[in-house]
Amino acid sequence: MLDVRSDEPEYSFLWDKETKAVNQHGNLIDLVNEDSELHCQSLNINNDPGIGDNPNRYKQHGFFLNADNCIGCHACEAACSEKNDNPAHIAFRSVGFVEGGTYPDYQRINISMACNHCDDPVCLTGCPTRAYTKYAEYGAVLQDPDICFGCGYCTWVCPYNAPQLDPVKGEVTKCNMCVDRLEVGLKPACVSACLGNALDFGVVENIPENRIEAKISIPGFPTTDITQPNIRFQQTRSTQREMTRTDSMPLKYHKDDSVGIFKPKVDKKFGEKKHWNWRKLLTSHESAHVIFTLSTQAVLGAFLMIVVAGLGNIEALSALNSAIVKLPLLGIMFALLTYGLFKLNMHLGKPHRFYRGFNNLRLSPLSREIAGVTGFYTFLMGYSFFSIFDHGFMQLLAGTCGVLGAISGLIGLYYMVKIYRIKARPFWNHWQTGTAFFGNTLSYGALLIGLVSLPILLSSGEPIAALTSVLSAAVALGLGIELIGHIVHSRAMSALENEGAASWYLQTTRYGKAWITRNVLLGLSFTGAVALLATNPGGALALISWSALALLMISAGAISRSLFFVLVIPTTMPGAFFWKNKAFEEHARESGLVDMEQVGVVRELHGKFKLDELIETIRTTSPKTLFKHIKDIVVWKKIG
Repeated sequence: MLDVRSDEPEYSFLWDKETKAVNQHGNLIDLVNEDSELHCQSLNINNDPGIGDNPNRYKQHGFFLNADNCIGCHACEAACSEKNDNPAHIAFRSVGFVEGGTYPDYQRINISMACNHCDDPVCLTGCPTRAYTKYAEYGAVLQDPDICFGCGYCTWVCPYNAPQLDPVKGEVTKCNMCVDRLEVGLKPACVSACLGNALDFGVVENIPENRIEAKISIPGFPTTDITQPNIRFQQTRSTQREMTRTDSMPLKYHKDDSVGIFKPKVDKKFGEKKHWNWRKLLTSHESAHVIFTLSTQAVLGAFLMIVVAGLGNIEALSALNSAIVKLPLLGIMFALLTYGLFKLNMHLGKPHRFYRGFNNLRLSPLSREIAGVTGFYTFLMGYSFFSIFDHGFMQLLAGTCGVLGAISGLIGLYYMVKIYRIKARPFWNHWQTGTAFFGNTLSYGALLIGLVSLPILLSSGEPIAALTSVLSAAVALGLGIELIGHIVHSRAMSALENEGAASWYLQTTRYGKAWITRNVLLGLSFTGAVALLATNPGGALALISWSALALLMISAGAISRSLFFVLVIPTTMPGAFFWKNKAFEEHARESGLVDMEQVGVVRELHGKFKLDELIETIRTTSPKTLFKHIKDIVVWKKIG
């Protein structure tokens, strides 16, 4: 247990005497009954089996921020990082601010924010590895980085940017409520270090001495209905009706007098001019997800058509049952899906822990997506293998793998949509995500079949008219579904006044020309598919037509899916200095400041390594030491 200093100041000790029964979200503050088996269990802090004597040990605790007192000194940040031995690019607690008015009537509100140890922690339900646990002790939501494999999904679903994905270590860490200090009656380190007596801590809903409010909202704070956070605010000073963010996020907050809270609105701080920004668009951090989702959807769509052709005995698709078409097609599909899975796995912070993605099937949509896609990949292999043999039993096994593969693939696709329906990311949280993914499955699956099968059939002198007609209809239908979704989504986002509308603003300005190009290419693709369906050309003209259609669709798909990832704006707190400001992060990477540790920005190391450093490490390291680092070599990380 932590040793309490003899000269520990009085304000560092917990002060709660009486507590309330229910919090403002309607949830019980007492987390366990006295006769529960969870009562009187040790947290095993530093392997110490002792149990703290805090009388409120099993009540929900939370932070209290008096924004009237916060001076933005960042002492809480420094104390937190020092206690947790965080590097410069990781901050469990950060201080951001919003400002309003003009000189001399200027106002600034500082907001110190860390993990809010929510009643309904979406990080816990979203994490595929079960690295998160909400403890009965203090209601702390704790995360174990040794379990984490660095997918970063918890950083997507959290509205408050609490989990921190370390691009160097490839794992997530976060605020742990300083439970070691709580066990001995001390407040968290950040609270004890606060110079302005702005930050406090105790049983939630208990208002500290000399405070008069315990509000659940403050200008710039995301909506509380997503996770029911355990933080309370006091902010009694009158504010401007409009408060703006000073980071690069195109958002401001306007007071809604009908409900008495500030709501987000678009801040068109970048003007209305349209730009290309191809480099930022096509080489984003999420490029691996672009490749994975598109390749998986294309292979699944093609597989579904092959299975239907085999089981349904459909005349128009009978060509897909012939060995000269089926086997090469399955081989290409297997290679494409393997590449997509490889890119996704190497995108993890710790790729060698990929198997932990199945740990949270009960709660996590990401775990379910991983299970579904893995099952599809397995049955695709089985179907491809058994299809080689022209034997009744083998064909029965192939048919069984086909049905199971189709089912598992559709399950994987369904949860692929679900993992992006995130309340903390309004731009994604729209049914258009489903129309895009399911539409792409249909259109790109048919396109893949056409690109592989038509040249083979033509070279063999086989008829293609019936097959091309069905494939053209599938492509047109899939593109039509996608187009309808984009149109409705655009209207929905432009009508909002939250982060979704801010994403729409960036789509029409920062990436405006690329977005228009996507729309034109998608429209041409749909028109081309309809024209192919109407004319159904044969011979060399069919190959030329399908090749042109493929060029249009692949270009549109790459731009569209890249926009999907780069545009999303999460419901996070206003960015702090440097490391929490997206614009500064981009500037640091472009200018070389990223190589200066003190600025708090580092290079992305997911799935990357420098060959010269690797060779030098191997050359200069003893075999015994090198063996200890073999895991790092396998996962392509910087070692030494």
